[in-house]
This record gives sequence, C-alpha cells and structure tokens, in this order.
Amino acid sequence: MAEKKSGFEALAKSAISTQEQLMPVKTGNHSFFIGLPKEVSLQENRISLTPDAVALLVNNGHDVWIESKAGLGSKFTDKQYSEAGAKIVYSAQEVYKAEVILKIEPPTLEEIEMMRPGQALISAIQLGHLKPDTIQALMKKRVTALAYEFIEDKVGGMPIIRAMSEIAGSSVMLIASEYLSTANNGRGIILGGITGVPPTKVVIIGAGTVGEYAARAALGLGADVQIFDNHLYKLRRIKQLLSQQIYTSTIDTLTLSDTLKNADVLIGALRAEKGRARHVVSEEMVSSMKADSIIIDVSIDQGGCIATSEMTTLGKPIYKRHAVIHYCVPNIASRVAHTASTALSNIFTPTILRAAEEGGMDKMIFSHKGFMKGVYTYSGGLTNESLARKFGMKYKNIELLVAARF
Repeated sequence: MAEKKSGFEALAKSAISTQEQLMPVKTGNHSFFIGLPKEVSLQENRISLTPDAVALLVNNGHDVWIESKAGLGSKFTDKQYSEAGAKIVYSAQEVYKAEVILKIEPPTLEEIEMMRPGQALISAIQLGHLKPDTIQALMKKRVTALAYEFIEDKVGGMPIIRAMSEIAGSSVMLIASEYLSTANNGRGIILGGITGVPPTKVVIIGAGTVGEYAARAALGLGADVQIFDNHLYKLRRIKQLLSQQIYTSTIDTLTLSDTLKNADVLIGALRAEKGRARHVVSEEMVSSMKADSIIIDVSIDQGGCIATSEMTTLGKPIYKRHAVIHYCVPNIASRVAHTASTALSNIFTPTILRAAEEGGMDKMIFSHKGFMKGVYTYSGGLTNESLARKFGMKYKNIELLVAARF
C-alpha cells in the first residue's frame, strides 16, 4: 500500500522540483502600435529605432511594424528587425496604419495623405524649408505632430538636438579637411598645423554644442580657432569646456569681417531664435574670403546664418560662390547613419516606454512639459507660436487645451 503524503509534504516537493515557467512580459498602462516607414528622401540614411531597441519594446508589449529595407542605410537588415520581433511590411500604406509614426525627415504631403485622425507623428520639422502646406495637411488630418528638435528634457536641454549636434560638430572638420585637399580642388592645405608652417585658421560662429565639438576636433588637429557668439555666457562656458585660452568674441560686424579675410574654414553653427534665422555673415564678407576656402553652414536646416548659403544634398553637397566652397547639407549626421541612428534610438526608446507608463501619447504630452514643447499640431490646430508667426496662421495655446482637458 502506497504511503499517503500530507498536503505539506506535497507542497514542499512541488516547491523544490524543477518546473517550466514562462518569463513574465512587463507591460505598461498602454501598448503602442509603432510604425517605422522607409525614408523617401534620397539623402536620408538614418532610422529612429535599432533592432536592439525594437526587441526591448516588443518585450514590453508593444507592436512594431517596419517597412522593408527601411534600415539598410544605417546597415540594419530586415532579418535583424524580424529576429527582434518587428513585423516587416512591404508598403508605406501598411506602416501608416500604426498609432505612432517615428520618422527622421519631415513628412511629405503624400505621406500625410496616408495618415488618419488621431495618429501621433514624431519627426524632424526643418524650419529652413518647411512649407505651410505641410502644417495645413497635418491639421486637416487632425494628427498630433511633434518636432523632435523642440522636445526638451527635465533641465531644459534638447536631447536629440544635442546628440545630432555632437555628431555634426565632430564631422565638420573631417568635411573641411576633405574639401581643402588638392584632390578635391581645394586650397591644398592640411587642416591643422605642422612644424614650420602656420596653422589653419578656423572661424566658428555659434558657441553651442556644434561649435564646442567642432572646436575640439579643430584644436586636436592643431588649428587656430576663433569663436563668435552674441551670448557671453556661452563664450565663457565653451572656454571652460575646452580648457583652452582660445579667442572668443561677440558678433561685431567689423571684427568678424576682418577675421574672415584670413579664415581657411568658416563653420556656421547658430541656431534660429524664436523661429527666425539670422544671417550674421553678409555676402560682402563672403566675397572678401580667400579663394577655395570653405564654408560649412550647419544651421542650414533652420535657414542658415550665412547670406550665401543654399541647401544642398549628400549627392551634390557643394557649390562655389565668390570662389568660396559652400557645404550646406542639412543632415550632416546622415553621413554616419549607423552612429546617428543608435544615438536617436537611445533617446526615443525610453521616451516611448515612459509614454506607455503614463497611459498613452496624450497623457505623456499633458504630464511632461518638455515633451509638450515638441507638439506643433494638435486636435486640428497649430500649437507652436513661432510657426504661427512665421506663416501668419492662427495659433492655439496647447497649455490652454490642457486646462480645458482637465
């Protein structure tokens, strides 16, 4: 006769024996349906989420659909995304069924046509060539559109702008070196300095993140660097960050004009203030520069800060005006798309997870002022005052919409 075991003994045996158990999937208050479309711009190689980020989002209960070959420009394959848990789709129409669309470039009118009311769009806005038609189309579709250039963190910084500015600032000296070389019909000079030869003169307009990283790269190569900005606190800050007694000055027309006559490289890195671009370098100043010197206007996506700047592409990045080489590509970070995509993904992923914890995109907007600042169309209205002023359009204060909501 088999020995009868007590309930306690059976429970104890069950507790210590090996059992198969499914790994619990953590889910927030809201599960997102996220779409990653393939960029239609020929010069855009970045993507908003890496395969590792997709795997994390899928493991947290979110659905991610990605258009086939959307990651190839950043060297991420469909297979990598599929293995991470994303669904690969083969048309833009399918991707635009998603609740949240993550893009790099601003949406085209054709892309907006595929969208539906209530969707959320996070992308760049690029003030320099934004047209009112785009805003009107988004308002007509009642899309909640956020410009990642405007999104702020808890301390008032702009994390995506900071990341892309670091990349742009680090890249501009490589670009300058490339076009100063004899191989590219440049001045035939090395970017920096060697024994017995005067160093290259680099002028940087703007003491922000781009200016900081451009200066680091130039100083590391041995160039003579001069930095101009109208904010004294920025000039003090950049000197402290660089730990160098470099020449700094406010933007005085006479001083700047004299300085540019001897410059080999001019970097334009001034951000637009209140939606308005500032041309601090006139055409006359450009005409006085050395032949085959180079201008790189990093702020061209916001209208540029140099009077002779015109937007160019990665396919045809340069032109000459007054015998001076101009490089005015709006998305320099796309030259190093894998690095840039990883940086973007590292910012977007925790933002999406936080929005899920808050209960959805609307609740994220209304509970985080920094995220709210990214919104420029909401509920059929334009909510960004600078854009309204720029295009002479009606403006709705989103904070009043918040008050009405609650």
